[in-house]
Amino acid sequence: MMFALIDCNNFYASCERVFQPHLNGKPVVILSNNDGCVIARSNEAKSLGIPMGAPAFKYKEVFQKNKVQIFSSNFTLYGDISNRVMSIISRYVPDVEIYSIDEAFIKFDGFSEDETNEKCRDIIKTILKWTGIPVSIGLAPTKSLAKVANRIAKKYSTRTNGFYSINNNEKRIKALKNISAGNIWGIGFQNEKKLLRVNVKSGMDFVNLPDQWVKKNMSIIGLKLKKELEGIPTLNIEEGKIDKKSIATTRSFESEISSLNDLIERITTFSVVASKKLRRQNSECNMISVFIRSNPFKQNDDKYHFSLTGSLPFSTNSSIEISKFAVKLLNKIYSKNKSYKKAGIILMGLSPQSNHQFSLFDQNIDKQKKLMRSIDSIDNKYGLYKVRLASQDQKRIWKMKRQKLSRNYTTEIDEVLIVK
Repeated sequence: MMFALIDCNNFYASCERVFQPHLNGKPVVILSNNDGCVIARSNEAKSLGIPMGAPAFKYKEVFQKNKVQIFSSNFTLYGDISNRVMSIISRYVPDVEIYSIDEAFIKFDGFSEDETNEKCRDIIKTILKWTGIPVSIGLAPTKSLAKVANRIAKKYSTRTNGFYSINNNEKRIKALKNISAGNIWGIGFQNEKKLLRVNVKSGMDFVNLPDQWVKKNMSIIGLKLKKELEGIPTLNIEEGKIDKKSIATTRSFESEISSLNDLIERITTFSVVASKKLRRQNSECNMISVFIRSNPFKQNDDKYHFSLTGSLPFSTNSSIEISKFAVKLLNKIYSKNKSYKKAGIILMGLSPQSNHQFSLFDQNIDKQKKLMRSIDSIDNKYGLYKVRLASQDQKRIWKMKRQKLSRNYTTEIDEVLIVK
């Protein structure tokens, strides 16, 4: 049995390059919401010393001097391409764990070493051919070692062609000697500090620690990681999606807002989006938190950050009920003569919809459920947020600064590339 980690190389930048191949070999960066900071970089941008999280306005001269191609984040495009990549992967093996938008673990069970290696190489070729996205694959006896192998495959891509297998003890020891403990999946910043205090610097140093020390200082989770790095599987493929314990929808505004009506519109929209996420995982909530805050970077201005949490009289996933309650909370924390740069809503106290406890306060529950099902059905058929509440903006869901936004090449018919 072997585990593989498939990781899309510089995924967001690669998505932009698929439909603009002239960008290949050029530095590309992707900006966060409102074009605030760098959240993804091509290898060429990394070589220029542009760090993750770099504020776009501070690096404006660097971008201009080096002709860096800048894009606003287009998660509609990235999400669709991710779905296509994951669909291709699922053709090869039944055991697939989608770990993130650009990563997936798969398990090879019952295949020979040659068959497994061939499948991995074929996955790389097929994904590139069918989607245009380059991927790297790390193969190993455990998920944690597969992460290490993937790092090697990506770092030395000219020699590995994007595929590296830790298939014997010699390779395992060499790989762990050449990776810092802090770069190992699951160690984390706090544990790295503990390890450095006892002079543990490499992955091999960590593996050589006594089991008792690891369990005492890093809990049973740290011990499981140690076993994984020794080549003993303790983590399996997680096929089922774990439901979230809370759901948050927050955004920075394109420009500052001072009007209560404008804030109500934003909070209503955030409530609708969060409620839809809630229904997708067949859950309800019984607690809501709303926050608003001023611009923390604005000079000579009073900083204002306030939040309020309240309990609903009954559990619900209705956009109408959740937005109504959220607006009540907003009215309590809103202050006149203030300008706001960000707001958000957090749904808490989540429980399965099947466990709904009926109350005297939710007599319209059946009508609300039917209405929400109808709205979701329309959205699924004609596109998200075609049906909106009266207090929502009827033109835009997200009012964000996105001056460098690429087209939705794969999801909007009027934005598909036309070859002449």
